[in-house]
Formats: sequence, C-alpha cells, structure tokens
Amino acid sequence: MKAFVFPGQGAQFPGMGKDLYNKFPIAKELFEKANSILGFRITDLMFGGTTEDLKQTKVTQPAIFLHSTILAAVLGDTFKPDMVAGHSLGEFSALVANRALSFEDGLVLVSKRALAMQKACEKTPSTMAAIIGAEDKVVEEVCASIIEVVVPANYNCPGQIVISGSNEGIDKAIEALKEKGVKRALKLAVGGAFHSPIMEPARVELEEAIRMTNFNKPVCPVYQNVSAKPSSDPDLIKTNLVAQLTSPVRWTQSVINMISDGATSFTEVGPGNVLQGLIKKVNQNIITEGVVL
Repeated sequence: MKAFVFPGQGAQFPGMGKDLYNKFPIAKELFEKANSILGFRITDLMFGGTTEDLKQTKVTQPAIFLHSTILAAVLGDTFKPDMVAGHSLGEFSALVANRALSFEDGLVLVSKRALAMQKACEKTPSTMAAIIGAEDKVVEEVCASIIEVVVPANYNCPGQIVISGSNEGIDKAIEALKEKGVKRALKLAVGGAFHSPIMEPARVELEEAIRMTNFNKPVCPVYQNVSAKPSSDPDLIKTNLVAQLTSPVRWTQSVINMISDGATSFTEVGPGNVLQGLIKKVNQNIITEGVVL
C-alpha cells in the first residue's frame, strides 16, 4: 500500500515551486489563483525571494502548502494514495490532496492559521527546543515536573522530540534533561511555542474558520497528528484539525500505525526530504522516496 506524506514548516527554500510554474500549465494556474486569494504575489517571494523573505509568517506556511498541493495536482492520475498524513501544517496539504478540502478553502485556512499563530506568539513570548537521544517517557516526565508551561510538541522519530513552552519553562526543561544525561537539547529559531497551550488564542480563532468550511469525505484515510489514527469522517477531521494547534504532533506514532495498517512505501510530496529521514528512523526497512517528475 502507498502512503503519501506532506512536510510542515521549515521545509521552505528560495526558488521553491518555480520549476513547477514554468513547466506545468496546471501549476501556473493554481499559483496565480493563490496570488489572487492571498491578495499579494506569493509567487514573487517563493521564486525570487530570500531565505529571510520566506521566514515571514504570512509567507512560510502558504508557500509550503502551495508547493505540496500543486505538486500533488501535477502528479495527476499517478497520485493514488491508499493513505496520507502531514506533519503539522502538512496535514492541511494532505487534506487537499485527498480531496477532503478544496484547494481554495485549504489555502484560506492555512493563511488564517499562520496569522493566528503569529498573533499568539506576539502575545506570549515563548519558544521550542529539540531534544535528541532521550526516551519519550523521560521527556514527558521532565515536562510534567515543571511549573511553567512546557510540553512535548513533536514526536518526530525515536530519540527525537521537540518540546514547546514559555521561555523560562524551556530553559528549566533543558537544564533538567541535561542533568539526566540527555545527549543534546537545542533551542530552535522559531517564533513561539507551537503545539502547546500557548497557542490557545490561535486555536479559538481557527476553530471558527474550520467550522464554517466545507469538508468532504476524503478519497483515502488521513492519519491525523492529534490521534495518529486514520480518519475519514469530515466532522472528526475538523475536530482533530482544531485540536492540532495545542496538541502534540504524533508523527512517530502515525508512521508506526500506517506501517501496521499496510503501508509498504512512503512518498514525500513537497519541498525537502525531512519526512523521509524521520520515517527511516522509525523503520529503516521501509521504502521512502520523493516525487520524481
């Protein structure tokens, strides 16, 4: 069975999507439609902007979403997933690719999500840190022992968890983890504490937008970040998508469940190859690949 997976924030790079725009009419059409929906030429920033340009919140998330969903559209009839999943932001790309969401509605939600998250970051100074070489249980116990807000945010692969919280909470967690002999604990250059309670204002804001958006029954199950389980019911998909902003991304568990349910290959649809690397760390024998046009 074929699984298609979609990357999240951090996969962007200058020039992303330009080859698709120049080579495929369907890609050019969708990129121009995106420019119109967003009210600015995101293509100018994607194709000719700098790394700093692409770090702008209003650009980063829509840019990755566009690259992934347009790449899936270019694949046409060869895009035949038995299951899909997306890492954080990538879940929106997965939902458009498996036809639970229209391209237009998906882009509007991603844009609103990015701006809502930015506002939440500005309201409460916060950050994230990558913890390498620790068991999940150890990280969870340390986070739970700290009074300040700090929680597991991304279960990326065995031995790699990202934690999220207040600046003080993250500092205390890093110190406690190092005392327990953890190999590496590194603060990340991010705008705030994604997938933590600090994103509650963004969750509330996005919930209204998601509830008012039409979701269809997807062509194949989506393994959602919140549960790591397959979902095909539009109402459940909506509920999990809302909860995602303040809940951890259970990527390790999702990959394990997809393999258990029959996935024999994973194709990463979008910029970069980060997810392929993470999947190999979950199961080194599984087939992983990017899209070859």
